[in-house]
Amino acid sequence: MLTKRIIPCLDVKDGRVVKGVRFIHLKDAGDPVETAKAYEKQKADELVFLDITASFEGRKTLIDVVRRVAANIFMPFTVGGGIKSIDDIRALLNAGADKVSVNTAAVEDPGIIKSASKRFGSQCIVVAIDAKSVAGKKNKWEVFTHGGRIATGMDAVSWAKRAQKLGAGEILLTSMDLDGTKDGFDIALTHAVSTALNIPVIASGGAGNKEHFFDVFSRAKADAALAASIFHYGEFKVADIKKYLKKKGVNVRS
Repeated sequence: MLTKRIIPCLDVKDGRVVKGVRFIHLKDAGDPVETAKAYEKQKADELVFLDITASFEGRKTLIDVVRRVAANIFMPFTVGGGIKSIDDIRALLNAGADKVSVNTAAVEDPGIIKSASKRFGSQCIVVAIDAKSVAGKKNKWEVFTHGGRIATGMDAVSWAKRAQKLGAGEILLTSMDLDGTKDGFDIALTHAVSTALNIPVIASGGAGNKEHFFDVFSRAKADAALAASIFHYGEFKVADIKKYLKKKGVNVRS
């Protein structure tokens, strides 16, 4: 049985780690390099770095920050935000990223998924999906781009399936409804996407306690769970979550 992964997320704005609720009301949460080093000590399985305003501001990812983080850690490191081209992906991989996450660019030009997976290997290409429930429609979620600012009219499950077909190696699935709330992962959304795909799905948005991680693995069939607030502000360490999950029979790395 494959091990389930626990992944801290660094949302970065203006070179600093930040955290908000439902993509707004951002608060400072520290220096990205020092935060990344702390998570490596805690034995996080991977790290995700998202330059959350790059696409909205029409600029590229803060590559100098990526380079500094990569130089200080050894765990797998995924980077996203502001990526528009194959050259951008190459630059981030050369700067030390193990994987690159595309969201807005993939929606605007799905061909980038196919081109990038052929060029660099599907294992390097993560498609990030920011999804919000559709009012009045049960189990329907709409895809948003530009850091959650622009509605696309696209169905999240259908888009995830298409991304897989185009060559995505993994899906980073964020519930905009629950992001930063600490009310738990969106089980229905995560289950709908996870069971529709053959590639790994990282659940994101809503982690507030140890039980939420167990729920998203056991009920929603996620392959990995990403969290920010509960780790950044010291409420839980990665080891706390892993110890709890092991007791519950979930296969995690020590």
